[in-house]
Amino acid sequence: MDLCVEAIIANVDMVTDFVNEQVKRMGGSRRAIAQIDVALDEIFSNICNYAYGNDVGDVTVRVCDVADQNSICITLEDKGIPFDPLSREDPDTSLGLHERGIGGLGIYMAKQIMDDVRYEHRDGFNMLTVVKSL
Repeated sequence: MDLCVEAIIANVDMVTDFVNEQVKRMGGSRRAIAQIDVALDEIFSNICNYAYGNDVGDVTVRVCDVADQNSICITLEDKGIPFDPLSREDPDTSLGLHERGIGGLGIYMAKQIMDDVRYEHRDGFNMLTVVKSL
């Protein structure tokens, strides 16, 4: 199933509600839903804040089940500036807040709580995919 919305922060609840419906339909646990919500919030917010510069573009959220693995696969696609957030070095979480550089913590959290996170740029689209066992 797909949902296409404008890449504005006000739409984050619409995105998480859409994905949560699918997770519940698939029998996902509350823990899986909470972790997916954290990852989606971070990823969608980054697209809203950085993908289109000062313009507003669209984000397509694609949800599919991986039935043989009892997992959900969620892809967020945008036509914004090509950027692979996974290419950034993970933040050093052993440092204090004031010792760390700004940025990168959200995608780091998503990588920690999802079973798989991958990025691809194809045909003018940024595609960030997360997979989570239910």
